[in-house]
Amino acid sequence: MTKRIFAIVRALQPGMLFFFIRLYRCVKEAMPKAIKTAIWILKITLPVSLAVSILSYYGLIQLVTQHLTPAFNLIGLSGEAALPFVTGILLNIYSVIAVLSQLSLDLREVTIIAVMSLIAHNMIIETTIQGKTGSKAWHMVVLRVGSAFVAAAVLNLVLPEMNEKLSLLSSSQGAASIGELLHGWMFSSFRLVLKIIILVSLLMILQKILQEFKLIELLTKPLAPMLKFMGLPRSTTFLWIVANSLGLAYGSAVMMEEVKEGRVTRKDADLLNYHVAISHSNLEDLLLFAAIGISIFWMLIPRLIIAITVVWGRRYFVNRTSLPAAS
Repeated sequence: MTKRIFAIVRALQPGMLFFFIRLYRCVKEAMPKAIKTAIWILKITLPVSLAVSILSYYGLIQLVTQHLTPAFNLIGLSGEAALPFVTGILLNIYSVIAVLSQLSLDLREVTIIAVMSLIAHNMIIETTIQGKTGSKAWHMVVLRVGSAFVAAAVLNLVLPEMNEKLSLLSSSQGAASIGELLHGWMFSSFRLVLKIIILVSLLMILQKILQEFKLIELLTKPLAPMLKFMGLPRSTTFLWIVANSLGLAYGSAVMMEEVKEGRVTRKDADLLNYHVAISHSNLEDLLLFAAIGISIFWMLIPRLIIAITVVWGRRYFVNRTSLPAAS
């Protein structure tokens, strides 16, 4: 019996050794690209977050939002709702929730703001990424801001009354001095740097492993019919998974690599961008809002419907403009 076990182990050793060599090669190839992309993301993220923190400290963002009050009144929101939305455009969902914690809004208003912010958050960084993967930046900005207001207008018509006040009020009153602000920014930035480097590295390694062991097809094949229904090319399935699970910022390494290596054409990537511009990061960001009492149904379904409609509209426009002119 013992001899038989040793025989099996010896037989397996060459195969296991080859497996670990391939695994090591995946990590070795992925890490330089991951670090390079993480540094690129941080070069954009850190200055933007510092600038927004300083502008908010001196009240300049609040000054801008005052001029948006009439537009927000049209979609059933009070003027103060503009503040979390504008903050979210410049930063992320965490910042939206932080601002909401200082306001007294009912569940209906917070639901609409959540949907708007899920569509149009982190605009500077994510638009830069989408520009790197085949889309025009101004197209993405107009699409996301416009879609956010369309979604809000529709929700204002269909949402039932929700008079319940969310218990979001926080005891935090912000930084008392510019020094305290910078100290807080440095602490949060350190956590952000670690998070970006770790997530981007793990994602790039995962991508290489899936390619090395021919596993991408196993992931993408079951989802192909759903993507076809949404108007998206099959080649974008893996990127769609990445964008919906980790978002555009953390998934940018994979997205840019897929386009650079030619596994996804810029035309297909552009079409995907029209979808994920409206509906992405449907894991962490969605759960953050769900944790404060907002319905996942209202946050997810309207964005999916708008995203699918936009993609089919984009396909129609591209096909129409590419037709040869009649003689």
